[in-house]
Amino acid sequence: MLNALTLVTGVAALLLAAWCGWAAYRDQPTKDWHFIGMAVVTLLSLIQLVVGIVLLAQGEKPEQGTTIFVAYLLGAFACVPAAGFMSLAERTRWGSVTVAAGGVVLAVLEVRLYDIWGG
Repeated sequence: MLNALTLVTGVAALLLAAWCGWAAYRDQPTKDWHFIGMAVVTLLSLIQLVVGIVLLAQGEKPEQGTTIFVAYLLGAFACVPAAGFMSLAERTRWGSVTVAAGGVVLAVLEVRLYDIWGG
């Protein structure tokens, strides 16, 4: 896998988590700017998903198994959008907390993807 892409996605997810955590601290719900940030992080996750599938199609194998790798790729891709949709249902500070938690979860999934691939 591309280590740089994994690192950039993980750092972007942590930045999103910090940003939404700050909004929650200030008792604010998610706003349009937060959703733009979520879109950027989701785009990075989509690029990672495509790169991972292309590498698998070219015959490369993750160290800990293809099935678990694909499952983590799909989970990483779905993590932030799911948190974003849940924050729409909760238009209080807890919506921002939900997105912050989603960003932290995505960062942890990135570390795990790195480990599964053989990093």
